[in-house]
Amino acid sequence: MKKFYLTTTLPYVNSDPHIGFTLELVQADAVARAKRGEGYEVFFNTGTDEHGVKVLRSAEAAGLAVEEYAEGKAKRFHELLEALSIDLQKGRFIRTTDKDHIEAAQEFWRRCEKAGDIYKAEYRVKYCAGCELEKTDSELTGGKCPLHPNMAVEEREEENYFFKFSKYQRALLDLYEKYPDFVVPSSRLHEIKNFIAEGVKDFSISRLAEKMPWGVPVPGDEKHVMYVWFDALVNYVSTLGWPHDAEKFGEYWGTKESPQALQFAGKDNLRQQAAMWTAMLMSAELPTSRQVMIHGFVNADGQKMSKSLGNVVDPFAFVEKYGADAVRYYLLREGSPFEDSDFTEEKFRARYNGDLANGLGNFAARVTTLAEGMDFKGSKLEKKVEEEIEKARAAVSENLGEFRFNEALSSLWELLSFGDGYVNEKSPWKITDAEEKAKVVFQLVAILDHASQMLQPFLPASAEAIGACVSKKEGAVKKIPPLFPRLD
Repeated sequence: MKKFYLTTTLPYVNSDPHIGFTLELVQADAVARAKRGEGYEVFFNTGTDEHGVKVLRSAEAAGLAVEEYAEGKAKRFHELLEALSIDLQKGRFIRTTDKDHIEAAQEFWRRCEKAGDIYKAEYRVKYCAGCELEKTDSELTGGKCPLHPNMAVEEREEENYFFKFSKYQRALLDLYEKYPDFVVPSSRLHEIKNFIAEGVKDFSISRLAEKMPWGVPVPGDEKHVMYVWFDALVNYVSTLGWPHDAEKFGEYWGTKESPQALQFAGKDNLRQQAAMWTAMLMSAELPTSRQVMIHGFVNADGQKMSKSLGNVVDPFAFVEKYGADAVRYYLLREGSPFEDSDFTEEKFRARYNGDLANGLGNFAARVTTLAEGMDFKGSKLEKKVEEEIEKARAAVSENLGEFRFNEALSSLWELLSFGDGYVNEKSPWKITDAEEKAKVVFQLVAILDHASQMLQPFLPASAEAIGACVSKKEGAVKKIPPLFPRLD
């Protein structure tokens, strides 16, 4: 069986799961499910990033030991997978505190060190604890990080280990030329190419353990722990059993000549995922990823979500209130897959009633009510209906392959709209001849059946419910229970 690997980023456990990471999970799950439908054996990786100063400070603020704090938050992120019907199957929920990950991170360090790409130097820099990244003056606005304007930018000075990022400037630019779709959308590829072309500086990859003890120990130097980004990025390969299971790693990750790993990340992770991590892989003499899909932020009515503004969206609350499929649908349909999206309950409810209750749910109910117990022996698809089904299938496949989740769903809903038009035009409830009526209703059943198959990557529970009611194995269509009760 063909192998396919994809991964989300690992969210920090300094806070509860938010709607932005929920978007990333749902996007990745849609691709994973689609690939399984194409016959691939998929390794879907996600998990939690548990080291670093943000996590340590959050644990201290909560009055908990950092290990206990991380354990509780990791459990919460794992619960998010279950709430959203995220199906890892042969994949893994990895934690950067897992023993095998720590061992892999240390081996990765050794390989980069052997390549001559790790050295010690004085570290003096402006640092955003929110990003866990160094910042240049040009990246600050009024002396503040634009992504974390409520946090003070720290000035740090100490002896650290550095990674020779500058050594890989040419190799990174060559990679971007070799794979014009290495980063999608193209605007983000253009952004990272410009960043690298302007010249890159080596970056710090350690912290003094006496100041920041919560991290992976640096091999051979107990005075230092790994900088959280260096440690965490290694999860993408440690999850596959690297460096011990070379066969599994090669099957899923690919080779230098034929890389095949797909990464999902937010736009604030562009530099780390598409450049820093890529250079680290080159240093360790491992294949790079094949593609990095970058999505935008999820805002609340045009504003960045924050606790201080009181506009944070709790994904668990929405799933509990409206169901996993409704949340998945809104995130994939309402927003742009690459730019910032808006999430408000008013818009959510409008999509729910318009597209799910009145659209998919109503069509499924009408068709299965008409078709229940009906004999379709001898019925065949009309050419026009067959063409509409195939047009939708091709559009869904093409758009999903380009990560245009919203357009894929739009194409699918056009098929449902065609089905609604067909049933209104033919008015099968007025047809008195049983054979003629069956021929008309058969077209509707076929539309619904094919739509449910195309729906599976996006709304798995709804697809399964529809599939169970139009199953040919039982010899008859059954009336479907309400999928999406209309909201008042």
